[in-house]
Amino acid sequence: MRTLQLVLLGGTGFVGRHLIARLVAQGHHVRVLSRNAALKPDVRVLPNVHVDTVDVHDPAALVRAFHGADAVINLVGILNEKGFGGKGFQRAHVRLTQNVIAACEQSGVTRLLQMSALNAGRGESHYLRTRGEAEAAVKASSLDWTIYQPSVIFGPGDGLFGRFASLLKLVPVLPLARASARFAPVYVGDVVRAMSETLSQPAAFRQMYELYGPQTLSLADIVRYTARQMGLLRWVIPLPDGLARLQAMLMDFVPGKPFSTDNYLSLKIDSVGGIDGLFRLGIDKTPIDAVMPALLRQTARQTRLDAQRAERRA
Repeated sequence: MRTLQLVLLGGTGFVGRHLIARLVAQGHHVRVLSRNAALKPDVRVLPNVHVDTVDVHDPAALVRAFHGADAVINLVGILNEKGFGGKGFQRAHVRLTQNVIAACEQSGVTRLLQMSALNAGRGESHYLRTRGEAEAAVKASSLDWTIYQPSVIFGPGDGLFGRFASLLKLVPVLPLARASARFAPVYVGDVVRAMSETLSQPAAFRQMYELYGPQTLSLADIVRYTARQMGLLRWVIPLPDGLARLQAMLMDFVPGKPFSTDNYLSLKIDSVGGIDGLFRLGIDKTPIDAVMPALLRQTARQTRLDAQRAERRA
């Protein structure tokens, strides 16, 4: 495999860290664009990785950063915006993607890998709507693009099982909005393998890949599974839609927006696939049981150790 010069946007997030490790192991050189390179020591220590402080929303800065690259990978995405009305989603998903496409064309880069989501362009949420608009911009371009549409992604450091694990440590009862919403969680290792293996494949140019796992679970199933693997006795109370919508509206004003109206609207559409992208690529799906029990038990052990240390200090 030829060594490639790659530029990565959104490389310091959950998927980005796993993807960088895989690309470096394959011998590629990765340039990560970040708002503050000094704050990313875990990425900077990897061989053949260079982290640059770049405003990715500056079109001219993108053109300069892309010069000499063999491919650009855009992983940028947000689950919630700081304000309301969709402007934050529009900026992060649509305008940034438009700027990435223009910068590729101006700098001579022909290959673009674009992260999206299952159900992009469907439903009422700003998140899914703007994901769809970004996809449309990519597909209308002259680039050799590939779009990846994952369901929720699990693995070390995820925002799915890991987020619920943190919450379940604190509360004995969890009122859950959209508890029946269904997902087909996909392992982060399978996602980054799909991306790395299609990086240089002409057969993957101008293709979209739905990425989802072998199991379909409801949101309540995921929460109960997390509690069970951590050895916690917890009660999950599914909320009727009226109360769930009210909960989301109230959480809109909580700092950090752990849940929001836009999340609620996204959950109205099941995140399950139709055309199996991993099967198309010959990648065997990793089941949840192969990864998460050990991680969740480790989290539970660490919680108990922390509690014991706190008691001794007291």
